[in-house]
Amino acid sequence: MRTLHGPTAGLVRCGLLAAAALLLAAGVPLGATPRVPASDDTIVETLPAIASWSLGERRLRQALAQRPTDEATAIAAAQSYLELARTQGDARYAGYAMGALQAWDATAAAQTPPAVLVMRATVAQFLHDFDAAETTLKSALAQQPRNAQAWITLATILRVRGRYAESDAACRALGQAGSALYGLACLAENAGLRGDHPSARDTLRGLLADPMVQGAQQAGTRQWLLTSLAEIEELAGRPTAAEAFYRQALQAERSGYLLIAYSDFLLREKRPAEVPALLIKEPRSDAVLLRLAIAARRAAGMGIARQDSEELRARFDAAALRPGYAEAHAREGALFALDVEGDAKRALDLARANVRLQREPIDLLLLARAAAAANDEEARSELRALMQRTGLRDARIDAVL
Repeated sequence: MRTLHGPTAGLVRCGLLAAAALLLAAGVPLGATPRVPASDDTIVETLPAIASWSLGERRLRQALAQRPTDEATAIAAAQSYLELARTQGDARYAGYAMGALQAWDATAAAQTPPAVLVMRATVAQFLHDFDAAETTLKSALAQQPRNAQAWITLATILRVRGRYAESDAACRALGQAGSALYGLACLAENAGLRGDHPSARDTLRGLLADPMVQGAQQAGTRQWLLTSLAEIEELAGRPTAAEAFYRQALQAERSGYLLIAYSDFLLREKRPAEVPALLIKEPRSDAVLLRLAIAARRAAGMGIARQDSEELRARFDAAALRPGYAEAHAREGALFALDVEGDAKRALDLARANVRLQREPIDLLLLARAAAAANDEEARSELRALMQRTGLRDARIDAVL
């Protein structure tokens, strides 16, 4: 998700507007009961130590323990934990983010501060609990109809679920709430998904030319717009143009989302040897490790592929013990089955489960590839019908089908 102030480092891929919703509010499995440490001295054995925590972050956690009902402190702490979940690729920190907001757990939505509701929805979105996130955002908007952060997050979720017309409406409301640039970019991304590539391209290029996004502090916004352009060019079947925009985005500002998106592009373009250098400095999250394992396998570096794939398999096995994890992370499981283990049937089963939850181009492309690998004509027909219902147009999927 993207907010309207500052960059995002998210590795969870819920569409680029999802990355955008972390540049509005960051001016700064849900069934588990989160726990807030009593103090900075409390040792949490189940989570890895984060050496990079700043003194300010530690003081923030201490302030939360002392003032759990202070809205600003709770939201800042939740955002801090969620950033750890994103950068470390460890969803357990998202549970701690939800725990930072637990002072309002027993409060009716109509009496809960809208900012708390939006933060809660953001965490739910990260955990792929899209139903809860959508409901919570609508509760926030009932109190604050011009809450731009709520609108951009809602537009993201609706897009991820393949509900483009509803996402358009949220994009327009976002623009009316005072975030014109984000509202226009939001609509342009939806237009690109529907196949109106010239209009989407022109809108995003116009936004990039705006003097308001030229300063150093707007590097994250430029990166977002450039990555959006790269993804639209991929949808249009123009890989050379897509790569040019990916490279410009990397020059503007690097982020976890961008690095994963460009890694996926390189893998599709049969250039796996370039992926390790791109990801070498990133935390070994599931998303990063998965791309490294796929790249190593395709580059015939089977020794490295075996090491990474074994680590991934151990992670997936451990995570599968958590309720709801398999359904929420079927995308990663399908990619692992298809591109690392070569199990087309299992990949197809997981890809089908995944599109019941989320329907971004990467999800439908994965289903197309799994259906082709399994030579399953019924799955191909299901995919064609799904694309007709959502309105998605993707030259990469057409090439596979």
